[in-house]
Amino acid sequence: MTDTLLDERALSKLRWRCRRGLLENDLFVERFFARHESALTTRQAEGLTLLMDLSDNDLLDLLLARKEPDGDLRRDDVLEVLQLMRARH
Repeated sequence: MTDTLLDERALSKLRWRCRRGLLENDLFVERFFARHESALTTRQAEGLTLLMDLSDNDLLDLLLARKEPDGDLRRDDVLEVLQLMRARH
């Protein structure tokens, strides 16, 4: 994993991968992309991909800070992306 910026194709694939079934999750994801897509790195994309592997309810619990990542999700890239997704401003 590196801090190389994502190219347009990788960004497009990531956006597609991040589509969710719960509207609440989609709102977090859309806000995240609106704020950060031009500066997204491959390392952050890896963290985001791991979050997207979760069920909708588990992801929402993390986004709303009802839970914190544990186990395999307790990684710097996941924590960084989660912090960016939770930020209101």
